[in-house]
Parts: sequence; C-alpha cells; structure tokens
Amino acid sequence: MNTAPAPDSTPLRTPGFEPTPCRVDQRRPLLSARCRLAFLALILAQNNGAGRSAQASPDPTPGHPVLKAEAFRHYVDNFNREDRETVVNHIPNAAAWQWMSQNIPRFDCADKDLEEIYYFRWWTYRKHIKKTPDGFIITEFLPPVPWAGKHNSINCPAGHHFYEGRWLLDPQYLDDYALFWFRKGGEPRKYSFWAADSIHARSLVLGDDRIPRELLPDLIANYEAWEKSHLDECGLFWQNDGNDGMEVSIGGSGCRATINSYQYGDAIAISRIAERAGHPDLARTWRAKADALRHLVLTRLWDPEARFFKVLPRGKSTLADVRELHGYTPWYFNLPEPAMSVAWRELMDPTGFYAPFGPTTAEQRHPSFAVAYAGHECQWNGPSWPLATSVTLTALANLLNRDSQDIIGKADYWKTFQCYLRSHRFRQLPPQPAEREITGALSETDAARPSALNDGGARLDRIETRQPWIDENLNPYSGDWIARTLLKQRRQPPDERGKDYNHSTFCDLVITGLVGLRPRPDDIIEVNPLVPEGTWDYFCLDGVRYHGRTLTILYDRTGTRYRRGAGLQVLLDGQSVARSDSLQRLTAPAAHAESPKPAASD
Repeated sequence: MNTAPAPDSTPLRTPGFEPTPCRVDQRRPLLSARCRLAFLALILAQNNGAGRSAQASPDPTPGHPVLKAEAFRHYVDNFNREDRETVVNHIPNAAAWQWMSQNIPRFDCADKDLEEIYYFRWWTYRKHIKKTPDGFIITEFLPPVPWAGKHNSINCPAGHHFYEGRWLLDPQYLDDYALFWFRKGGEPRKYSFWAADSIHARSLVLGDDRIPRELLPDLIANYEAWEKSHLDECGLFWQNDGNDGMEVSIGGSGCRATINSYQYGDAIAISRIAERAGHPDLARTWRAKADALRHLVLTRLWDPEARFFKVLPRGKSTLADVRELHGYTPWYFNLPEPAMSVAWRELMDPTGFYAPFGPTTAEQRHPSFAVAYAGHECQWNGPSWPLATSVTLTALANLLNRDSQDIIGKADYWKTFQCYLRSHRFRQLPPQPAEREITGALSETDAARPSALNDGGARLDRIETRQPWIDENLNPYSGDWIARTLLKQRRQPPDERGKDYNHSTFCDLVITGLVGLRPRPDDIIEVNPLVPEGTWDYFCLDGVRYHGRTLTILYDRTGTRYRRGAGLQVLLDGQSVARSDSLQRLTAPAAHAESPKPAASD
C-alpha cells in the first residue's frame, strides 16, 4: 500500500520568507468595563456605516498597496481549522498564511464565495510545492500514486501548474520545476503536456525569458521525440485517450484535438523563444511547422456538419460521432478560424455541455453519455472534470479577447465560471439510498463538519456542506465527487487520494479572465475584464508582480470602496496609468512609467 511520506522534521525554510514569532504585549493596561462597552458601540457604528469595505482595509495613499493582506487571513485560518493534513510537503498549514501573504496577489471582490475560493485554491496549490533533491516540483496528487514518476511527479496537469503558478512572487519554485522535466529525471511525454507553451506563458508574466531560452534545445528535442513516437502517417499527432489524461472517453483514441493543439502551441512557443534568443531562421522553421499542423487540424479534425472539432481514429477517414468538451482545446492556443466560433453554442446548451456543476465532458444528447458509479472511477464519458473546465474557460477568454462574434459573450463566460465556482464545495452524494439523508441545503453555520468529512471510513452518508473542496471528477448534476465516493465505497487506498487535487487552474482564470490582465511579451499592460457590466460593484487585484513591476487593477462603481475614484483603473507601482468609467479594455505602457515617489513620513 502506498503511504504518504512523513513530514520533514527540519524547520521550514521557504524561499522568500522566514517565520515571525508571535509576541504578546503584557504591558497594555486593561480597559474598564464602561470603556470597553463604549469602544464596542463605536466599532459597531463604524461597521454599520462602512459595511463590507472595512474588511478590505483600503489605503487611499498613492504608492501604497490598496489591499491589506491581513484582511484576508481569516480565510486561511478557516481552511486550516477544517483540514486534516494527510500529507505535508514543503509548506505546512501552520506556515500557509505567512507564505501566501508574501507570494500571491491579493484579491477582493463583491462575490465573497468567489473570493473565498480564490484564496482556497492558492492554499491548496501551496500544499503541492514539494522540495526534492532535484529542486522544487509541483505535484498532482498529495499521496503517492503508482503511476507517478520521480518524486510523485505527473506531467499530465503540469501545463496548468505553470499557468496557475506564474503569478507567484517567488520564481524559484517554477524555475526548478521547468528544469526538472527536462534535466532532472522528469518524464515530459508520459502523458500529453503543452510544455513549451506553458513555460513560455509564464515568461510573459515575469517579463524574463531566461528559463525558456535556456531550455530551448530541450524543448526542441522534446517536440522531435513526440514526432518520432506519435506522428501519424496523416501528419497529425495521435494519442491514447488514457495518456491524454481522459480515460474511458466516447471518442476514444486517435488523432485528437488535445495533443494536436498542444503540439501546435508548443511549436508556436518554440518559434517565439527562438526569435527572442536571436535565431530568426530557427523561428521561421518552427512557425512553418506550426502553420502546417494548424492546417491539418482545421481540415482533418473539424466536422463541418456538427460544427465541432472531433477525434479522428487512426487509419480511418471518418471522425468520431460525438462532440466532446476537449474540442474547445484549439481555442486555448488561438488556433481556429473566426467562423468556427459557432462551436461555442454547445457550451450553453443543456443537451450539449451545460450542467449546474460544470460542463460535461461529452454532449448529453449522445447515446453513450453516462455518469456511472461502476467500473473505472475516472471516466470521461460524461462527468465534469476541473482540468477540462479550466481549458474551456481559458479558451473562451481567448475567443472573447480575439474575435468579434455573436455566438457567445461575457454573460456566458460568467455563467460557466459560476458553475465551476459552485463545484468547489464538499459534496458526498452517492446515488444509492443512504441510512441518513440530509434534505435541503445546509446553513453556513452547519457547514463545518471535519470529522464527518475526513474520517476515512467506508460509511457514506449523504453530506453536502459549505467546506471548500477540490477533488477529481464531478457528477455534473449533483456536485458529488465521483471518484472519491467510489474509492470510499471500495475502501481503496490511498486515503483521500483526490483531496486538494492539483489538476486544474482557478486563480489564473480570475486574473486573466474575470479581472482581465492579458500577459504580453511587449511592455504594454492590457486589461479587459470579462465580468459583465453591472455584475459587481467592485473588485481589486493588488500586488501583482508583472514584468518586474507591481500592478493593481481595481474597479469601483461608486468610488467609495477603495477611495481612489470611480470606474476601472490600472495602477503601476502605485501610480494610475489608465482608467475608464466602465468595464472595458484598457492599455498602458509599462516600461517607461514614472517610479512612485516615496510616501511622506508622518
């Protein structure tokens, strides 16, 4: 049986911070009872007047952070209190807040459920930062699993790891992780993996392409190895659905939109890295390779009647007869023609992919569509998977930022995001009758039940709570975590295999989608929020490290939340560089903005 490693007994030394001891000030005299009552009355009066703005603790002083990190600590305190640490890697729960306060962008918005899950997903990502003799890596599963490689590494979601983690202030984690895959014993071709694209995408945030340029020969060799092993005679790449990370799919194995889009994205990334490295001939060669593959995807994998990208079985000339969610993957890499955006009608169609807890992985009208509680616990013939939802939302954001079309819009992006957000709660809802069934929604005060959630036993009451949770796959209609339910029923180890599963993105979707910061290789800041106008009265993303500068993006409908004026605004190193009265695309130069003047001392 696989068991989790024992926590390292040496003191935690996370790059970029040192724990600060807590001290109790014993010199302060106690207030009298009358003074305490008066003080309490004053605080209540202030809170009643200020509302939720008191929590955000905005600082209107130019050059200062807009949001105070401490205002969000209560989220992490709650996560820690409700959690049972089954595996401890480099940063234990006890150090989670201090690490987060020094490494992630702060986020405040009018939707407190979404705000909570933003911090929850950084809290879970932190659990997967693992220090090894080969440097830091990011894991998919917390407990060891037998199909993993060195140090419990799995390359299947590594592209998501780079996209999500590119916003961390400390670069060492992903610097090490990138080198691991190609020089420290990683297996970059065990599963499909958009390696060059995701490593290059991270450099667009950093404004530093040192790692991509250093790895350029490795990225080229990796692509060429894919060509030797997985290039079909038709010119497209093929993959088994299981090695695509999508077992038991309806479309099955063959030339799939997934791996071919990944390879297109990698060829484009290699071309851009080569251009930046001063190799124009090499850049042209790889651009031509990408263009040739794109032509084959557009002509061989697009079904003009179904108006969707599908699987082409090897040796066949006819596409599979099913639309699957991975058919949106080409938009993740900006591959399709504008006219092909008609495929996005299926996302919001209840007979297509739309479901209350995330889009289904196959169209619901298909006769082989299933949400099964038998056989393999990880099926891609119907259940919702956060990995695929992340790809779909990134792809949709690209479409909404690139092409003018009337098929799908910001309201649909928001509705799909809300389904994804809704899925991030603990639900154990096996379909069979239970001994005790909870009817109706639980109140928030009833939500925290750690002993019931984490007892590790085979007893499976029907439980639905407000506890934040991320696992493997979902029943798209009830929100039950299917693989977890089946593994518990079967008493199959390891304990809580999918708990805090690191197989998708969330924070990157908030930053690049809802808030709308669009990473670019040049020194232009581009912001295009996908939050529909009138949905939120305010939001603020603060402390973003972008191209070596500190970026803040805020929207304040009335100007009273952050006290920096009404509307949408971009701050660079604390100074306003772009603003608008409404939620619309903004651009501003980053390279030549004037540095902020130091704040005057009191």
